[in-house]
Amino acid sequence: MGSIPAFPAFPAVKSSLAPEPRDRPAINPGKLDGAACSGSSSLSAAGGSAGVSDTTKKKIVTGDAGYILEDVPHFSDYIPNLPSYPNPLQDNPSYSVVKQYFVHVDDSVPQKIVVHKDSPRGIHFRRAGPRQQVYFEADDVQACIVTCGGLCPGLNTVIREIVCGLHHMYGVKRVLGIDGGYRGFYARNTIPLTPKVVNDIHKRGGTILGTSRGGHDTKKIVDSIQDRGINQVYIIGGDGTQRGASLIFEEVRRRGLKVAVAGIPKTIDNDVPVIDKSFGFDTAVEEAQRAINAAHVEAESIENGIGVVKLMGRNSGFIAMYATLASRDVDCCLIPESPFFLEGAGGLFEYIEKRLKENGHMVLVIAEGAGQELMSKSIQSLDNGKDASGNKLLQDVGLWISQKIKDHFSQQGKMTINLKYIDPTYMIRAIPSIASDNVYCTLLAQSVVHGTMAGYTGFTSGLVNGRQTYIPFYRITEKQNNVVITDRMWARLLSSTNQPSFWSPKEVIEDKRQEEPPTELLVDQDCAEDDLVGIGKGTG
Repeated sequence: MGSIPAFPAFPAVKSSLAPEPRDRPAINPGKLDGAACSGSSSLSAAGGSAGVSDTTKKKIVTGDAGYILEDVPHFSDYIPNLPSYPNPLQDNPSYSVVKQYFVHVDDSVPQKIVVHKDSPRGIHFRRAGPRQQVYFEADDVQACIVTCGGLCPGLNTVIREIVCGLHHMYGVKRVLGIDGGYRGFYARNTIPLTPKVVNDIHKRGGTILGTSRGGHDTKKIVDSIQDRGINQVYIIGGDGTQRGASLIFEEVRRRGLKVAVAGIPKTIDNDVPVIDKSFGFDTAVEEAQRAINAAHVEAESIENGIGVVKLMGRNSGFIAMYATLASRDVDCCLIPESPFFLEGAGGLFEYIEKRLKENGHMVLVIAEGAGQELMSKSIQSLDNGKDASGNKLLQDVGLWISQKIKDHFSQQGKMTINLKYIDPTYMIRAIPSIASDNVYCTLLAQSVVHGTMAGYTGFTSGLVNGRQTYIPFYRITEKQNNVVITDRMWARLLSSTNQPSFWSPKEVIEDKRQEEPPTELLVDQDCAEDDLVGIGKGTG
């Protein structure tokens, strides 16, 4: 890949110990797009109440052959004449044998990797990793870490690796934990974090820092950051939390503070856009297997047994879809993205009766956000409102559909059924992360530490096409990632379960016309590969 025209090129690094010119972006790189980014003007999902104007500017660099770099902010964008220092990693014995350890200034990662021969190079993100020049000296750093929103496997691992990464790689000794989410900045005490304190926390579920929803007050938070002398802020949370982080960054920049604000995306539902997958997702799918297996054992051990399992998935059915594909014991999977109906030809009840006649038992997996419209029609319920994070409060679809199935077969009188309902939701999100997620959490944490030390700010660290990258906040918060039910991965699930799509052919054709491209990776649907890649992208 050629060099980005906007950045000064320099000779290739011969070793990790070789000196290199300062690695900092130009203040006005390439053709800088100053248009305000699209996004909500309020912070309802982060718990804020007052409307705020969206002042975030897109920092875009263009190059040859349709190359676009959606870059992240840097201290040098708004603080002039800022000194930089040699990266202490060049003297770290752990990295002395690593060739070209420092990331080249021009390294970037493409958002789309499946292209045609005439396709433009498209959107790229800055590659994560250590730079030869840093903008903090270890003794001057006062870092803090905060966890917000619901629990997710891997939170403690991320906390541990940020603390250990700062300490062991960069010599940073002062790291604070913010107790209890965003409101902890101005309402609670801090927790001193050292490698000794966090040594074995990755073996536990939850978060040692505590968490909460809402409580975001930008001015109070930034005032607290200033008062405590904090200059690195690591924020772990979902899309609402990242919107809050973006507002904190904007206020920090408005005040001209040398404070790096960085996010680590967290959502067990895997609904964060752009990135390959969220940490904790693999663990959730693995643990969901236990519930599905229990439901299958119960169902097959009794005549006309039905096992119903409710899994997480408020708006996105990735956990339910991947757990179903992994299990091979599921006869029907229902997710928020795929409407279904109960009665009549082609409906759920007819399918259940068919499976019971064929196999004598069946297992049904349903995501918590599925069937909410059907519930509203059949239950004259009031609007349940929203939680402190701005998420709509959902009714228990697992209990509802279990009762509807019982009522249907009771009224029909044709067949006696035995239904067992299992809801492992809080068991899944409270467990420690498995090996693959622990490794992923380590990469995320170290990448975000390298970025803040190098002077980048206003970004989220995430995996894109298997590479760690720095992504602007606005790309993480602009939409949610959903299963695309006209894409191949959902077709694989239908093939595995042999369940009906519950859609008429006319509806499928109409949906394909209106649907966005099936995945962040592909230009069009015909490019989809047949192997299992791109977890969380809704495609193969």
